[in-house]
Amino acid sequence: MANDNVITVIGNLAAEPELRYTQSGVAVTNVRVAVNRRVRNPQTNDWEDRLDGFFNANIWREQAENVAESLHTGDRVLIQGYLRSRSYTDRDGQEKWVTEIEADEICPSLKWARVSIEKVSGGGWGRRPSPGGSAPAPSEPPTPDGVPF
Repeated sequence: MANDNVITVIGNLAAEPELRYTQSGVAVTNVRVAVNRRVRNPQTNDWEDRLDGFFNANIWREQAENVAESLHTGDRVLIQGYLRSRSYTDRDGQEKWVTEIEADEICPSLKWARVSIEKVSGGGWGRRPSPGGSAPAPSEPPTPDGVPF
């Protein structure tokens, strides 16, 4: 069965990636991406950037830590994942809904930049290593909200 809920976004990081850990120790990085479109101004015949919007994305586990260490405000990135809507209650007790990208992949764009690749050892699913080494792998990966499948 094909997954019809796939989105690819290309844009610039509007803020520094924010790395945090769930109560169970799973790393998650949140990024905000500004998406622009180049359009020709018919009056001046010049190209201009037009802001199409801002998109929030969540990156999980080891990839979250890699993103937090590697990407910075202004970096042009490609994000591929799926859309997920969720609700929460704000400080005033009002229910709010947000739609976010749950990222399967995020990488820097090489259209106007160069990068140096540094492979990391891992496979610990993004948990903080214990002082004596890596934490043991869980029997099942946690879902994005930190609860096992």
